[in-house]
Amino acid sequence: MGQDAEEVKVGFLFDLDGVLIDSERSYSRFWKEVDRVYPTGYDNFDRIIKGTTLYDILDRYFSDPEVREKVTQLCLELERNIRYGYEKGAHELLRGLKERGIPVALVTSSDKVKMHNLWLQLPDLRGLLTAVIDAECVTKSKPDPEGYLKGAAALGVAPEHCVVFEDSLTGVKAGRASGSYVIGMSQTLGADVVRPYSDEVHASLEEIDPDALIALLRRR
Repeated sequence: MGQDAEEVKVGFLFDLDGVLIDSERSYSRFWKEVDRVYPTGYDNFDRIIKGTTLYDILDRYFSDPEVREKVTQLCLELERNIRYGYEKGAHELLRGLKERGIPVALVTSSDKVKMHNLWLQLPDLRGLLTAVIDAECVTKSKPDPEGYLKGAAALGVAPEHCVVFEDSLTGVKAGRASGSYVIGMSQTLGADVVRPYSDEVHASLEEIDPDALIALLRRR
């Protein structure tokens, strides 16, 4: 006999930059400048690397040891100085999920240094999350689904009963590969980029109806 829909456990899996916090524009400017000073030869480099860990970026695009060290130092300086704030609707959605008892995981390519600064600037955020999967928890960057599979496992929820919120192309691909329901956020790259790998596309988390989405996940 099948499980009653009301008893099906569901989970919400969120990317960080450009989804929950509004840092994406700062990172885009940063990587554009890095590419100007240390040319990679790739068009739209700042877009290509979205959702990728720093370790993978360095390994893939900056093989020269001296350049790697300089780029690493620039990243550390950025992380020390960047200011974080919530994307529109993010705090309200997270609070609403907490009130409903819905588990939430953050799945991010960010490292421990950045996460430490994030917790200092937005101290209430940690309490709204059930689990955190960061760069040091995975061996493969998005578009590999490892991070989202680990996020679902940390919540104790089957991936097909989870929803992934992503704004990068690698991110929506990772969400799709995990078997989760994917909501592409269009504010970073535009709707046309994320739509092919998303079940829904939205411009803001303010547009999300959590109760309707929870019901949808329970029926999957």
